[in-house]
Amino acid sequence: MVLFAVCATVLAGCGEDGPQAGENGVGKLSPESIRAKAEKAAAGAGSVRLAGTLVSNGQPVKLDMRLSSAGGVGEVSTGGMTFSLLRAEDDLFLKAGDEFWLHQDEGEDGADGKGGNGGKDGKGGAGEPSESDVAAARKLDGKYVKVPPEDTAYKQLSGFTEMKVLLDGLLKLDGELAAEDNGEVDGFPTIRVTADDGAGGALEVALEGRPYPLLLERAGDAGELRLLDWDEEFEVNAPRKEDVVDYGKQISAS
Repeated sequence: MVLFAVCATVLAGCGEDGPQAGENGVGKLSPESIRAKAEKAAAGAGSVRLAGTLVSNGQPVKLDMRLSSAGGVGEVSTGGMTFSLLRAEDDLFLKAGDEFWLHQDEGEDGADGKGGNGGKDGKGGAGEPSESDVAAARKLDGKYVKVPPEDTAYKQLSGFTEMKVLLDGLLKLDGELAAEDNGEVDGFPTIRVTADDGAGGALEVALEGRPYPLLLERAGDAGELRLLDWDEEFEVNAPRKEDVVDYGKQISAS
């Protein structure tokens, strides 16, 4: 009787399944409430780091981005190419090596098999960049190219740097929700919420501190992302003027 009284008054239900002492209590909630708590925590955060892979139209896109309401900075890799993005407020910058810029030139002018501007000066064979292409790409190697808001590339690329846009689009589960056993992400205890047994996606939600989503598995095997460093402060500053190339109102065909 004494043992039962201590358990009832100190532990308030030690015989029940649920989160251990010191956890935030979301493990006792319904799957729908856990997801709602995670979405609310994410919406109220000042910053986050997204790291992992998204799959779109069968093409994997690897992300490692640090994001806040003021902007974002990080790397994106796809199709064997990697480039850096930096957005400070409304100013968006793209930095890549010369191989990236040569690849873009081939994509613009090489779709007919002529290889960029290779047929224009006769110095580049089919499928090969011309000398002028190579020289132009080398000038951009390691430089930040400012992406003008008027360019179609701005909307496409800035989406990778916008915290709210990314989180609103990614934190979706499609189907009937269920809460599974507790797990762990990067040393943090979590509870796993799945939709349609995982086919509709899954979230690992923190059981300590604020109930941030820490791991996202997208529906249809469309990638997996870790959500790290919630609310850790970092600065996003525009690059120095001498490190920036500004083409004006359009870069897509530059």
